[in-house]
Amino acid sequence: MGGRTLLNRLKLSAAVLALSTGAAFACDPDFSGVEITATTQTGPYIASALTLAGEAWAEKTCGTVKVVEFPWSELYPKIVTTLASGDTSFDVIAFAPAWAPDFTPFLAEMPAEFQEGEAWEDIAPVYREQLMVWNDQVLSQTMDGDVHTYSYRIDLFEDEANKTAFREKYGYDLAVPETWTQYLDIAEFFQNDVDGVYGTAEAFRRGGQQFWFLFSHVAAYASHPDLPGSMFFDPETMDAQVNNPAWVRGLEEYIRASELAPPSALNFSFGEVNAAFAGGQVAESIGWGDTGVIAADPNQSTVAGKVGSAKLPSSTEVYNYKTGEWDTFDEPVDTSFMAFGGWQAAVPQSSRNQEAAWDFIELLSSPEISGQATVTGGTGVNPYRISHTTDMERWSSIFSEREAKEYLDTQREAVTAENVALDMRLPGYFSYTELLEIELSRALAGEVSPQEALDTVADGWNELTDEFGRDTQLAAYRSSMGLPAQ
Repeated sequence: MGGRTLLNRLKLSAAVLALSTGAAFACDPDFSGVEITATTQTGPYIASALTLAGEAWAEKTCGTVKVVEFPWSELYPKIVTTLASGDTSFDVIAFAPAWAPDFTPFLAEMPAEFQEGEAWEDIAPVYREQLMVWNDQVLSQTMDGDVHTYSYRIDLFEDEANKTAFREKYGYDLAVPETWTQYLDIAEFFQNDVDGVYGTAEAFRRGGQQFWFLFSHVAAYASHPDLPGSMFFDPETMDAQVNNPAWVRGLEEYIRASELAPPSALNFSFGEVNAAFAGGQVAESIGWGDTGVIAADPNQSTVAGKVGSAKLPSSTEVYNYKTGEWDTFDEPVDTSFMAFGGWQAAVPQSSRNQEAAWDFIELLSSPEISGQATVTGGTGVNPYRISHTTDMERWSSIFSEREAKEYLDTQREAVTAENVALDMRLPGYFSYTELLEIELSRALAGEVSPQEALDTVADGWNELTDEFGRDTQLAAYRSSMGLPAQ
């Protein structure tokens, strides 16, 4: 979507909200003369969502919102420096959930009046009760939903010749995969047996969201439903779990996926994943909800009208780190992975406009404004409210009826799965993930085995934990996983 078109939509949304609330005639609440400054990454993604809400908030309250953008690489150091120094530059910060452990000591708690009512209950529980909470305090507001899901080509899966050939080769029907083994079978089939299409697309490039895609493979094997919070570390000792058999299996399958992808896949970030799927290069892929939206847009896609969606594949076997054995279940465990976890908006304690800032965040995340953002190209906002996934009329502007139903059902089911695996949020996050990415790249290149790569990562993670302070890291990890303090 072009910049002019996006701006026009934002202004229209603001005007509609103003008229619908009567704010065109009165400031409610009245923040005349108040300017709040919000900061996030360089747009359009997320920054344009703040702009949308800023236009609407200005119409409603007579205040103004100034959005300050920084390149992704500069955003964390800029925010953490201002927070730690007590700088008053920012009234609202929009940030990555992984940074929460470093930011929360400096954030204001959400006022109690915003933590009740229909709009509050409409937020999916995994966000409302876990990702927005730190040490039992609500310190941020989710403004974007991020969970990995599965996309597939309806036309290829329903082609009779493909269905017959697949059953003859694998002994079961070609359908949405319930397990990662089936996912790889499907990728292998299309890669080797169907002309003109590759198997799958994932992000494999170092610095290109690579490790989140590995985490999605691993979650099915390492996130035990009876042992919450044990995917990355032992939640009792803080010993790294990254080299246990669940992680090794996940990495082996992640590497196999890279071999069932287009030839340039080792250079894929998520942007290339979207382009490969929307361009008709692959039969399936995993990633965030943007894939389905982009692929359904005829202006960006050659497969519009053919875009299917489903939850991530899972497994009937889950590793039990306490017994050192695999536990077997009758059906695949209903597991999803909250990759990244969705951008958060918060108010620094140092803000001089806290009342106005929280009022702005309430409107930013309101069902009406956030719902419009989910279907507005360029905002980067994915569903995080239940109402985002039930308004078929809103989504009919993007999807066919079948595409919309599958996409919205998938988004809702993924964030309400019985066994939701949370992403890692820890002080020193960049240090941990940098070590992981180095070894992932070596394993993908065949320089080391999956076990060797993960053994190196485990050693490095344990050293980092000791450097940062094991007790401090353990307390932060337990809080991030929603576990009580020891």
